[in-house]
Amino acid sequence: MKQKLTLLALIFLSATTFAQKFLSPKKPALLGFHYSLVDNNSPKAIDSTSLKDVFKKGDIFNPRKQASSLGVSYWKGLTNNIDFSGRLNGIFYDYATNAGRATDRNEFGAELEATLNLHPVSDAHLFTPFLTVGVGGGHYTDVFTGYVPVGIGFQFNIQSQVYILLQTQYRQTFEKNQVPRSLMHSLGVAFNIGRVKEPKPVEVPVMVVTDRDGDGVVDSLDACPDTVGLPALNGCPDRDGDGVADKDDTCPDVAGVAKYQGCPVPDTDKDGINDEEDKCPNVAGVARYQGCPVPDTDNDGVNDEEDKCPNEAGVASNFGCPEIKQEIIEKVNLAARNVFFATSSSKLLAKSYPALNGVAKILTENPTFKVDIEGHTDSTGNTEKNHVLSHDRANSVKAYLVSKGVEEGRMETKGFGPDQPIAPNKTAAGRAKNRRVEMKLRNY
Repeated sequence: MKQKLTLLALIFLSATTFAQKFLSPKKPALLGFHYSLVDNNSPKAIDSTSLKDVFKKGDIFNPRKQASSLGVSYWKGLTNNIDFSGRLNGIFYDYATNAGRATDRNEFGAELEATLNLHPVSDAHLFTPFLTVGVGGGHYTDVFTGYVPVGIGFQFNIQSQVYILLQTQYRQTFEKNQVPRSLMHSLGVAFNIGRVKEPKPVEVPVMVVTDRDGDGVVDSLDACPDTVGLPALNGCPDRDGDGVADKDDTCPDVAGVAKYQGCPVPDTDKDGINDEEDKCPNVAGVARYQGCPVPDTDNDGVNDEEDKCPNEAGVASNFGCPEIKQEIIEKVNLAARNVFFATSSSKLLAKSYPALNGVAKILTENPTFKVDIEGHTDSTGNTEKNHVLSHDRANSVKAYLVSKGVEEGRMETKGFGPDQPIAPNKTAAGRAKNRRVEMKLRNY
């Protein structure tokens, strides 16, 4: 048994060394020769012993207790996955005791069977498993009976020329009292006996090839046979190199695209963005808005990039925000002129409170309003100290308004010191005007 397994391994390894070239996924006509071992003991033992005991006993693996058989077969593919096979077997055996007869002669049986073999993959593979089912009949010395073979097999296909076949069948006889059930294990070699059709040679007519313009494209294929051109354009020239032959190019001296007959993609509104990328091809725009103008959401004539109130219509003079009534602006300006501090100090004097209370009321009633508070001084004294003082005075005004309920974030303070005078600093009256706080109302 060990020698047989070694032989099978060598056959398999030798088969895999060939570069496989399969003729067809459907099996050709084959003629096969088989050597088999027929086991009558193992199936019979199942009636009185468990299958486990049969394997344990070892009859199924014992060739000395099995009959030898020689066979010849014919195979032919019906489809890519179904084959027909017919097989003639000759068996040397001793069945006398099975029929209750005594004999001392050698027994011989002849069998003829037909099977269908089903395999999951086509014949265009080196290794193919298959299932077998069929019907057969045998003459065993003086007994004739039919049987049904079912089993499994494995096929090794060597370039669709030689097939190594391994099979095991269980054979159920119709006259089991005369001829027992059996297992048949066989090794076979089948050879391709079909003819492979060789393709007929194609006669190629001799043609005279001409190329008048010498551009490497023969005249029969040259769309411009008298003008040197490019093979990629069927022998026609392309002056601007845009891939559109000059004969089809509306703009032959300017590179373009085939979609526009060799001309560049147009830019109807002349905004530098071609129409295929321009979402507003008829209105000049800018690239960051895909060729459309900068939007004006509130339609107040101030585009959103310059409009500090883009969702509320306003005027250009107020950065696109609604214009604040002049009377309110005047009230805030008047209040600013009535803010007073202690000399050289940022401390608010009490007489400033009525004016600042009015500003707090305006801001509270108009939550969109904001105010810039600016502090200024005259030129008397140290300039750096004047800057600090002006800033502190602006912060004092802010702190007072916060105390009256105005949100701190709506106010900004700045101190300019003596840098922005509104009157000459040479006179006391001028210096008095320069010492001031300005409040500039805005709504953006």
